[in-house]
Amino acid sequence: MDKRPEILAPANSLEVLKTAVEYGADAVYIGGEMYGLRAKATNFSLEEMKQGVEYAHARGKKVYVTANITAHNRDLEGVKKYFEELKEVGNDALIISDPGVFTIARSVCPEIEIHVSTQANNVNYMTFNFWKEQGATRVVTARELSLKEIGNIRANIPDDLEIETFVHGAMCISYSGRCLLSNYFTGRDANLGACTHPCRWKYYIVEEKRPGEYLPIEENERGTYIFNSKDLCMIEHIPELIEAGINSFKIEGRMKTALYVATVVRTYRMAVDDYLKDPELYKKNLPLYREEIAKCTYRQFTTGFFFGPTTHETQIYDSNTYVRSYIYLGTVHGVEEDGTGWIQQKNKFSVGDTVELMKPDGTNTTSKVLEMWDEWGANVESCPHPQQRIRVKLEAPLNEFDIIRKKDEISEE
Repeated sequence: MDKRPEILAPANSLEVLKTAVEYGADAVYIGGEMYGLRAKATNFSLEEMKQGVEYAHARGKKVYVTANITAHNRDLEGVKKYFEELKEVGNDALIISDPGVFTIARSVCPEIEIHVSTQANNVNYMTFNFWKEQGATRVVTARELSLKEIGNIRANIPDDLEIETFVHGAMCISYSGRCLLSNYFTGRDANLGACTHPCRWKYYIVEEKRPGEYLPIEENERGTYIFNSKDLCMIEHIPELIEAGINSFKIEGRMKTALYVATVVRTYRMAVDDYLKDPELYKKNLPLYREEIAKCTYRQFTTGFFFGPTTHETQIYDSNTYVRSYIYLGTVHGVEEDGTGWIQQKNKFSVGDTVELMKPDGTNTTSKVLEMWDEWGANVESCPHPQQRIRVKLEAPLNEFDIIRKKDEISEE
């Protein structure tokens, strides 16, 4: 088996798809406007999917489309129509969890590969072999598996059946992501893509004979977040992931920004490439990977179930907020001959600010903002309005797909 694993990135828009490709992803997974498990994400129209697939294929990359809802009877006719439309998109695979949806895909678009989603609770090699017999080319492991279990699966399935595993991102409190809390509290079904993330809420205990008296699960002045998992991060365990026989390293985050996707993808790309080139180089650069991966938002880090059962340290009990050390200002899309670049502003910044240029080649450059203009050519001192189109001049020249970010001074206090 080729030991070079695929780096699989999420994308919620055409801009993020392009960013993922430019920053080192081998493949990108996206959702359409229906039947994926991220209904709140900014999903792709069919036309945007076509553009994304063309962009990726032109650069030797792949695109997978999620259709991993748990379908009800009312969904089946729509799923069939949707798959008929997808035949024109040219995507490389469908990610499916529901056996009924799987059957429809095999019937309507047999030419498109099927990857079985983590939502299907794939925890043993017999399950992997079952899906292989149905026509699947890849199965995504449940997040509850250890590396030892994954290695055992690899040893008991055909070489041409691929294993995909989440290696970075948010962890769900429920088994393989199947959750009823959102539906129970809000009527929004997590298994249909409308999760409200009640696992991140603050909870208390009420004793039945003391109504109205709210007791924290564990004494703490800020309450207790009993379901709130730390984020998965396996950047320090690339050798173990590769030796387990995993074909695709999957990054969670179809509702994340371009900065998040670029930061995580670029870091895992560097780590994997360094390790395959020279394991000693990988060991030497571990501090760099840790530093870079911490520059995106996260809820502290854990290795999940990979090294055995989790402990109380896997949860975060005192907060449901993210750690954010850098603020996303914008991605350069359009460069003028004078070295200035156009961005769509994501957060406010001003002339005179010191920012960091994050580049696809793995380098970071600190630079000062010298001048800014609005889209009509007027000089401005700052850009306070989100999504504002701005041309910026930095001390350093700008290139297409450079990401501009700055340290979050508030989070460091």
